[in-house]
Amino acid sequence: MNGFLLRTFAVLAKEFTQLTRDRLTYAMILVLPIVQLLLFGYAINNDPKHLPTAVLVQDQGRFSRSILSALKQTDYFDFCQTVRSPSELDRLVENGQAQFALTIPADFSRRLVRHDKAQILVEADATDPAATGNALAALATLPTQALSHDLAGALAPPPGGAPPFEVVVHRRYNPENITAVNIVPGLLGVILSMTLVMMTSLAVTRERERGTMESLLATPVRPIEVMVGKLAPYVIVGLVQAGIILLLARALFDVPMVGGWTAFVLGLFLFIVGSLALGFLISTVAKTQLQAMQMSFFYIMPSILLSGFMFPFAGMPKWAQAIGSAIPVTHFLRIVRGSLLKGEGLDGSLPSLMSLTLFVTIATGLALARYNTRLD
Repeated sequence: MNGFLLRTFAVLAKEFTQLTRDRLTYAMILVLPIVQLLLFGYAINNDPKHLPTAVLVQDQGRFSRSILSALKQTDYFDFCQTVRSPSELDRLVENGQAQFALTIPADFSRRLVRHDKAQILVEADATDPAATGNALAALATLPTQALSHDLAGALAPPPGGAPPFEVVVHRRYNPENITAVNIVPGLLGVILSMTLVMMTSLAVTRERERGTMESLLATPVRPIEVMVGKLAPYVIVGLVQAGIILLLARALFDVPMVGGWTAFVLGLFLFIVGSLALGFLISTVAKTQLQAMQMSFFYIMPSILLSGFMFPFAGMPKWAQAIGSAIPVTHFLRIVRGSLLKGEGLDGSLPSLMSLTLFVTIATGLALARYNTRLD
């Protein structure tokens, strides 16, 4: 019995020693739970508030000011810009700078005083129903409460009558609030990240484990040639995956595809190349396939949680948005949803395209710098 305990303790001590030497596994055990706790506890929010709202006020009366004040008190609407024309309003919603667009027409006060069906218009970017649902629900009490102090005496509406004005809500790009319209295009970025980054990192690391990298390094091949030769087949794999996802999204979920194909194709190519370069970079750091998978997971997890794929990006705190803005998937999702759902062209997608270009440049440069022409 004593011999059994000693041998068991020896194996136990060996495993603990090996665990402390494997820093990636150690980080997975200790750091990952803390990161998940912080992200889910602080960054994830299914009730986003302080959403950017553009305003077109064509009636400068006190009623308009009371309505704006009431909207701001709900905490759902932050007035980011005041515009002068409907075209400016459309542009801000289309390029994602405004989640909502509020229009108070020029005849609002006159119709309100005459009890003549006064209306205001609220347009919502409904590509992500979770981001706008609660805010639009908060508008239900606006007609009865916003002007309660202004409409007194002779201006008071008749008791038991209709509300003094009506809020007309226009859900743009996804009028039926179908979740699949937002989620399915977003899956394109997540699936490509999971497959391309992980496949590339595992494939190169596997060669190092099997010893076949030695014969490759013995040939007069430059690092850039090795990288291009190894990644080129996976570019085709990524394009095929994207084609299948788009075909199924249209056939099974009826996802609208209204245009913006130039921006979409360019963004897709940049994202595929950048993901492959990142996988190659991981393979130059990882010594085993297990380490490559662990390092890939550290990239994939925040890509799912902080990119706006599962949870509204606008509902995250500023620090989480800053981290999310540094993740390539975030910019790729903006291109995909902007082009497919809004028909956004190159002009509207340019900031995200530039971010992806920077990602490709950095990932490729680091991968080439890390790549050695001889075995360690």
